[in-house]
Amino acid sequence: MPRKPVVAGQFYEGSSRELDKQITDCFSSKFGPGALPLKKRTKKILGIISPHAGYQFSGPCAAWAYKELAESKLPDLFILLGLSHAGHPSCISLEDWETPFGLVKNDIEFGNALIKNSNLKQNESAHQHEHSIEVQLPFLQFINKESRDKLKISPIIASPDIKYEDLAKSIATTIKSQNKRTIIIASSDFTHFGLNYGYFPFSKDVKDNMYQLDNKAIEHIKSLNAYRFLDYIEETGATICGKYPIAVLIEICKLLGAKKARLMHYYTSGDIIGDYGSAVGYGAISVE
Repeated sequence: MPRKPVVAGQFYEGSSRELDKQITDCFSSKFGPGALPLKKRTKKILGIISPHAGYQFSGPCAAWAYKELAESKLPDLFILLGLSHAGHPSCISLEDWETPFGLVKNDIEFGNALIKNSNLKQNESAHQHEHSIEVQLPFLQFINKESRDKLKISPIIASPDIKYEDLAKSIATTIKSQNKRTIIIASSDFTHFGLNYGYFPFSKDVKDNMYQLDNKAIEHIKSLNAYRFLDYIEETGATICGKYPIAVLIEICKLLGAKKARLMHYYTSGDIIGDYGSAVGYGAISVE
């Protein structure tokens, strides 16, 4: 039984035709990269960080990350690292996932091997209502229209019950033992500011302060320093929801030979609607 979409028609369009148009518009948006991906797939990346809000807000930012992905060689497996907004512990899904574009196949062989190599357990109910991974899939299918039937995923929730270093080491070890060409996708928004989120570290110049707060966190990501990234969040209280998926991604990519991370684009929901009373930051980052 495939995992059914739970935010189709809310976070993104519910029909394949409208969804295709919506994602196309994300690429052409003034907040997006301004063009669809090139057909050439010559780049080599190990991972991306992409946001997971409603496409009207974070979709153009996600398009930056997925343009980079689309112009990179198609891997054997996409490992999707999400969080649990409901507070579930770390876990893996072994089900196929469905979107308005159709099914995305789960790499069950990899998933079972990872369970043996780690403290992860299969927990489909934890994934059932969580949107952080789901919203990545339509973009993944969109940029791989000609090879959707070849896509393989392994969806993993990364929570603080397992040390990020341990989870990363287990995943990297399994990747190597399975001899898989992989790309890691970490799903995260950046700082959530304002009444809706109960976070008020500043009262003036909200836009500039949000940019500064998030860009200092991003500097630690660019340095591939997961420890300092999490330490900065602890120091500032920055409400970066996918901090553990990001930390796990950094460590996996380092174990796989990553040399750098690059910020492609950043903006906030306040830039979209012109109101910073309650605003969320979005960043698109590649790891190479």
